[in-house]
Amino acid sequence: MIARDGAAQFLKSAGWGDAEILPLAGDASFRRYFRVVEPARRAVLMDAPPEHEDVKPFLAVADLLLEAGFSAPAILARDLERGFLLIEDFGDRLLGPVLKAEPALEAHVYAQAVDLLTELHRATKADGLPPYDRAVLAREVMLFPDWYANAAGIEVDTDAYLAAWDAVWADVLAETAQHPIVTLRDYHADNLMLLERPGVKGLGLLDFQDALAGHPAYDLVSLLQDARRDVSPELEAAMLARFDGSEAFRAAYEVLGAQRNVKILGIFVRLRDRDGRQGYVERLPRVWGYLDRNFAHPALAPVKQWFDAHVPAALRAEWCR
Repeated sequence: MIARDGAAQFLKSAGWGDAEILPLAGDASFRRYFRVVEPARRAVLMDAPPEHEDVKPFLAVADLLLEAGFSAPAILARDLERGFLLIEDFGDRLLGPVLKAEPALEAHVYAQAVDLLTELHRATKADGLPPYDRAVLAREVMLFPDWYANAAGIEVDTDAYLAAWDAVWADVLAETAQHPIVTLRDYHADNLMLLERPGVKGLGLLDFQDALAGHPAYDLVSLLQDARRDVSPELEAAMLARFDGSEAFRAAYEVLGAQRNVKILGIFVRLRDRDGRQGYVERLPRVWGYLDRNFAHPALAPVKQWFDAHVPAALRAEWCR
């Protein structure tokens, strides 16, 4: 993997012209990342093709987080026209790989991540962020019929499908409208860093450019129902209680969990069928497992009924294997 034409010129203009450029793991978007290394310093190059990605939201949310005292990467240089950013390098202690190597840390670092969310909601305001409203929720759950159901040969009556969702969203949308909070939307173990900087403890935040003004349960779902790694029901229950043990919050958590997991089912099939990225569909059985947890809550009864009537078991987790 190499950076686009213009990256070397950008780095030279930023004072990093002699640096070595090494590939880093990317994500499910068109963005690519590279470590930029000199003998005495290093940084990260974000390569975001402007025809596919807009780096301005990343910059805006980074400013919001940094001003509130959270550990977002500092912006070292930028070229908005060509879609290049040079940002602070948080090191190699990405939470997902760390927990794979050191599973005994899991409860401790998940508690850190939950407490960080609590502080984020207390210390920031969602003013200026687009709302996570019904239009966004509906657009996202439509990824399931548009991609997953289409690939599985399932015919979907869109009106009936959305009516089932509208039957479960009312309380979530009311709370979001009255008390919107900063919702990072991809808050999970592979977007959190155990920081290695001297004198700095805690977690570094990554991949927050899609932030919206949403409900406090959404990022908790993203953390505890992680498509990339198994989170046990026991750990999920403990962290839910740590964050908010009320029945009303639990209902919102399950509703947004179902919405997010259905969206992911569609996105991962789209990554395979449209973008030729095969690895993501391997995670779909895990996502179906989380969705089954969501459907066990009575708040999801209308949506569960729709899935029971239209998506047979053979076209769920087993179809994905």
